Amino acid sequence: MLPPSWAGAVRRSLRGSGENGLLTRFRSREYHSRDMQLDGHLGKRERLRLIGSLVTRKRIGTQLELQDALAAAGCRVTQATISRDIRELGLEKSKDSLGRPRYVAPHRQRRVDPREGLAAVLAQFARRATAAQNLVVVFSELGTAPAIARAIDRIEHDLVVGTVAGDDTVLVITATSADARVLARELTKLIS
Repeated sequence: MLPPSWAGAVRRSLRGSGENGLLTRFRSREYHSRDMQLDGHLGKRERLRLIGSLVTRKRIGTQLELQDALAAAGCRVTQATISRDIRELGLEKSKDSLGRPRYVAPHRQRRVDPREGLAAVLAQFARRATAAQNLVVVFSELGTAPAIARAIDRIEHDLVVGTVAGDDTVLVITATSADARVLARELTKLIS
């Protein structure tokens, strides 16, 4: 409780002189929703809900991208607020199929079977697979070879010794040329 002298001062400043008083200015503004503050910022609950929606619908990989997406939705916040919201929501950094960073909600992230992931990446980006001695050369779209190599590594295939990725070519190393031919056939089926 404020001392009586302070309470009177607060009441007088709220009333102010006509149009300049804080209470008068407060009452003249319109609300857009019950969670919208006077300056156009969303309340915390609504902002957290919006962030959750944005990270599930869009690939957002940095706090700056999230800040831009929030601004586009009409919510202006600082980087510090975004950092606290990310921590409170428990958002995790993950990578999409191309290896780009992205925020995901921990309870919504579905673990993809590595073989399904490989099939999806190959079908979308690979062009062909060719055996050459104990190597399988996978040709792909520019910039997608690292994602393909990572997907091949994740399946831990018995025939694969390792992979090396360039920009548009993946070298898959096998132990023998027979293994390379078998693997090339398997990959070709997934590409088609």
